[in-house]
Amino acid sequence: MVVDIRVQAEPLEPLKEQASLWQGQPRVGALVSFIGLMRDFNEDATVSRLVLEHYPGMTEKALAAIAAEAARRWPLLAIRILHRIGSLEPQDPIVLVAVAASHRGPAFRACEFLIDYLKTRAPFWKKEITPTGERWVGARDTDTAAADRWVTPTA
Repeated sequence: MVVDIRVQAEPLEPLKEQASLWQGQPRVGALVSFIGLMRDFNEDATVSRLVLEHYPGMTEKALAAIAAEAARRWPLLAIRILHRIGSLEPQDPIVLVAVAASHRGPAFRACEFLIDYLKTRAPFWKKEITPTGERWVGARDTDTAAADRWVTPTA
């Protein structure tokens, strides 16, 4: 099982990153990915720029724990999580989550799990630049609800 986690200021190359997960890997029967893009709006405001910050070391550790949990739950061949930091403009890719597996079911579920957990449990701080000034953005209730559905009841 290959796990690749990167937090970077450099632009993402989603197609190249996806291809490298399956090319030359004949056991891969499914590749499921999610690419999160910066929008030019959020709730009630136009957003011209997004600034992403993180705590080096802590962020990568949190992403590795999320990936380890996905690998524990589903039979996967590879997980790649790439997340941008720094200043982004509308249409810039912010995050790539890609999962390779022998079958589509585990790949779909693991990819959805990873992005749901990443949105609520990874230590990133987002500041939006709007016409009325700057504002910090927190997790939405809908993101928390999406992540909560993956929590298994304890016996």
